[in-house]
Amino acid sequence: MRVITQQTLGGPEVLTIVDAPEPQPLPTEVLVRVKAIGLNPVEALLRAGEFPPMMGRPPFVLGWDISGVVAEGSLTYRFRPGDEVFGMPLFPRAASAYAEVVAAPALHLVRKPASLSHVEAAALPVVGLTAWQGLVDLGGVSEGDRVLVHGGGGGVGHVAVQIAKALGAHVIATAGGSKRTFVEECGADEVIDYTAVDFTDVVRDVDVVLDTIGGDTVERSLEVLRPGGHLVTAVAEGDAELAARFAAAGMRFSGIAVDPDPVALRGLVGLVEQGRLRVHVQETFPFERVADAHRLLDRGHLRGKLVLTV
Repeated sequence: MRVITQQTLGGPEVLTIVDAPEPQPLPTEVLVRVKAIGLNPVEALLRAGEFPPMMGRPPFVLGWDISGVVAEGSLTYRFRPGDEVFGMPLFPRAASAYAEVVAAPALHLVRKPASLSHVEAAALPVVGLTAWQGLVDLGGVSEGDRVLVHGGGGGVGHVAVQIAKALGAHVIATAGGSKRTFVEECGADEVIDYTAVDFTDVVRDVDVVLDTIGGDTVERSLEVLRPGGHLVTAVAEGDAELAARFAAAGMRFSGIAVDPDPVALRGLVGLVEQGRLRVHVQETFPFERVADAHRLLDRGHLRGKLVLTV
């Protein structure tokens, strides 16, 4: 099989395609012949050495988001050969998903619904699970809540807007002006152009803030929460000083470090099948053009996700 690996840290040019033996599934794992691979900003940071070294030193194979077809399984009743599945196996440990074949715990995958293409399914797990765990598991969002999503046009953000709306919330999102229509189409009730307006001037009495931006955006979110409100961040989760500031102000502060969760994945599938959730893919790239895809990742300000096709 072919895998995309790197021998050194650096720019997109360090990503190279090599031949490698197919992995062998351990007990309770399945072998997945990959059809599509979702790309995430964290992978560009890991490639360049700009993120804590979860992968260790090179050489390594990046990637977690996959959609494909089960080829075989080892001592698992969950899937049979031929089943179409998708998921985010092993995160944050290496899943080596930039590959034509991946061995993954069966528990970390779910069946792909017919309504999702492999490309769409591969785009969903990391961003969908981050948004679900932030809003449902941690945030406890319910009908009538006021929810502010920072970065509403990005990968996590555009899915979070839809999940919050499906939960019955009034959804406010920050986004650049060029993404206004896109974020409104995702269901946001209010869209604030952060390039023209300071959200702290126009937003008040928010029950839950989901932060995907970090920096002073997290700190200033304290000003828009109602008493006892809840800030959930996917960026500044380890900031103990910031957590103490929120606690001193009578607010809740939670960090989300996404993990594989088949229950949440099935929840996402349910929303997809109800027509209440769609994942937007800005662009697809063939496996051989992974470096071009990473150049786009490096530029940032994406609308939704990027996906490799295999």
